[in-house]
Amino acid sequence: MQKQNVPEFLKIDIEKVFAGKSEKLAKLLPNFIIRYLKRIIHQDELNDFLSRNHHKQGIEFADSVLEELDISFKIEGLENINKEDRYLFASNHPLGGPDGIILISIFGKIYPEIKFLVNDILMNIRNLSDVFIPINKHGGQAKEAALKLEKAYKSDAAILTFPAGLVSRKQKGKIEDLDWKKSFIAKSVKHQRNIVPIHIDGRNSDFFYNLANLRKFFGLKSNLEMLYLPNELFKQRGKTFTVRIGKPISYQTFDKSYSKWAEKMKKETYKLVNQ
Repeated sequence: MQKQNVPEFLKIDIEKVFAGKSEKLAKLLPNFIIRYLKRIIHQDELNDFLSRNHHKQGIEFADSVLEELDISFKIEGLENINKEDRYLFASNHPLGGPDGIILISIFGKIYPEIKFLVNDILMNIRNLSDVFIPINKHGGQAKEAALKLEKAYKSDAAILTFPAGLVSRKQKGKIEDLDWKKSFIAKSVKHQRNIVPIHIDGRNSDFFYNLANLRKFFGLKSNLEMLYLPNELFKQRGKTFTVRIGKPISYQTFDKSYSKWAEKMKKETYKLVNQ
């Protein structure tokens, strides 16, 4: 296929990102820092991929990402769900990239419409903007984001979420999600959506976990390790992951503290590994 130029609105440019946040900061950053950041986010490789796939959207784009990285997956428990129900799929978040793309690829082929609740920064991936619903919006955009979220829950679309909100971390020698937020339980009850637990295997590199723990040790609040997620994505090249789909749990089950149920749902998800 002949290589095409990436449309400017899709092109990844780390210098423009910093300039957009703070022109003063952009001018202060040494060139070697910019070069390093370009390398760890794989700017050239990502732009090369976009030059060949920028016209693709949604599920087609997700499939192209998996094909590009030679990532495959196996599915267990597909018989536990049907195409008619308005499920809320709740998954662990081990990888910070491939896991979400895999879920889009799987459920985008089962349901006529899917919506994935994501950190608002991912809305910059324009090719998946029709699938993504932003959360964590602040200021004037918060109201608009909240309305989009409510509309998605009221719709017939299948909804996907990572209740932890962050990629799994290594704590006490064990790689696992941080606490699951209770909001997905509340939305399940409000909109009468049964929850389907999902477990995805896989892990990031020791470097990623060590950096996260080092940052925490020094009391730094900024998630520096998140800068390395594109690099972690490329490290998953050629791997096969197993996606385990549990049995739906009725929204009518959630009659206690939503926080306790969120923790219980997290435990149920990890139990899928041994079933």
